[in-house]
Amino acid sequence: MQKKLSSVADSSTHEPRLYRVVANRIQELIREEHIAGGERLPSERDLSTKLNVSRASLREALIALELSGVIEVRGGSGVYVCEEAQPSAAELAEAGPGPFEVLSARRLIESEIAAIAARVATDSAIDDILHAVEEMEKNHDNYASNEQADRNFHLSIARATGNSALVGSLNYLWDQRGRLWHKLKEHFQTEELRQETLKDHRRILEAIAAHDPAAARKAMRSHLERVTRTFSRG
Repeated sequence: MQKKLSSVADSSTHEPRLYRVVANRIQELIREEHIAGGERLPSERDLSTKLNVSRASLREALIALELSGVIEVRGGSGVYVCEEAQPSAAELAEAGPGPFEVLSARRLIESEIAAIAARVATDSAIDDILHAVEEMEKNHDNYASNEQADRNFHLSIARATGNSALVGSLNYLWDQRGRLWHKLKEHFQTEELRQETLKDHRRILEAIAAHDPAAARKAMRSHLERVTRTFSRG
């Protein structure tokens, strides 16, 4: 019988993260269907249907299982059960909020941050945003430097609002880009996505420099929605 994940509740004082619930169900499926080490799991589409979850939630769960040594994701081939002994569900690594939780929060908050920045940004603040864009473009092929420039871009927009609470909130969200996020990015980041990100950042900058709050809000939301679509659909 198909299990509805929306009805699953933790017996402890708080709800478990959805990706952990889904990961536990995948482990149950491996046991129930006797999928041996080295064998391939059903496709993401089939797993999503069988477990009654979104592709985004499934993808987060698979990444968590990969980090825990339960499965191996092979690009262009599929997902395989690891040959080594599998940890129990209770031993799954806790990796913080799922990437799509963080992206959802960022869409809500950063769209308004961009709109506020467009209203109040000084010339100096706009120069800081421009510098971050140029650093990201210059370090396009250097992962660590590019990642830092990306963070600086988003934080420079928050600083342009003059609201330190917004800067702190965005810093917190950025710090949630942990192991799940980086493994997801490793699997599904493409050169096309990286190029589109640079274009998105230029559009956001232009809207803020033009002091157009509506355009800045739309540009930021479109950017984060596109990243979400790319990582959830692959």
